[in-house]
Amino acid sequence: MNTSPESKGAPPSDRPLFSRMTFAIIVAAATLVGGVAAMASGAGACGWHHGMSGHSAADVSAHVDKMLKHLYVEIDATDAQKTQITPLVKQAVSDLLPLHAQLQAAHTQALQGLTMSPVDRTALEAARVAHLQLADEASKRLVQLIADVSDVLTPAQRDAFAAHFKQMHGKAGS
Repeated sequence: MNTSPESKGAPPSDRPLFSRMTFAIIVAAATLVGGVAAMASGAGACGWHHGMSGHSAADVSAHVDKMLKHLYVEIDATDAQKTQITPLVKQAVSDLLPLHAQLQAAHTQALQGLTMSPVDRTALEAARVAHLQLADEASKRLVQLIADVSDVLTPAQRDAFAAHFKQMHGKAGS
């Protein structure tokens, strides 16, 4: 017999903060926002790092609109929800895109360190630290977006959102 707190109907405060569903939603949101720049560049997953300089804000905005339309169908979003979610996602994209230039600078620093004779270990370490700081900043912004969008969705829509991305990206979070 299962005697875990969840099987006894424990209040949500007794459940783990990062459940499998939470993880799936984080993966989905990261894919949604982080993938916007990559897919807009047409360069696949590496587009975020290597291909954004040639794309206008209008190109990225058009791609975000297309992705949101698809998402709205998948989660059966109401017009009121669309009105709330669209600016949240667009602001997150706007906040995340400038990180690309900073990432490129860290890449340049790492390459310069590698071409020195001897290898500039200080430059390599500085580039590593810069990458970690950028990843942390992006992660924080994505978690903020997830929470903001989750406040707008119903529990059934959150389940549909997570299920859609779980199907698209294998068994993330299972």
